Amino acid sequence: MSGLPQSHQPSDDEIKRQQAEAEAMKQRALAMLLDSEARQRLTNIKMVKPELAAAVENYLINAATTGRLNRALTDNELKQILLTLQQPKREFKINRR
Repeated sequence: MSGLPQSHQPSDDEIKRQQAEAEAMKQRALAMLLDSEARQRLTNIKMVKPELAAAVENYLINAATTGRLNRALTDNELKQILLTLQQPKREFKINRR
């Protein structure tokens, strides 16, 4: 036996439980921050573009924790946030000679 202290490594089950708890807290916070139409829109976006939905969720939670958001957002307000967070589409111009 060595005299080194063994560090506690969390088990896979423990890690999964912590992740599930964090996700549940996130969903509860979003339920308070979005009205039903906006929540449905975010769910639809999550199916198509999960990275954009994650960015919006993080933005909303950050805004709420810093005090910039103190009421439920409507669908139109969520659309405006989506427009600001989405990366602009690049236009390609092809010149034919």
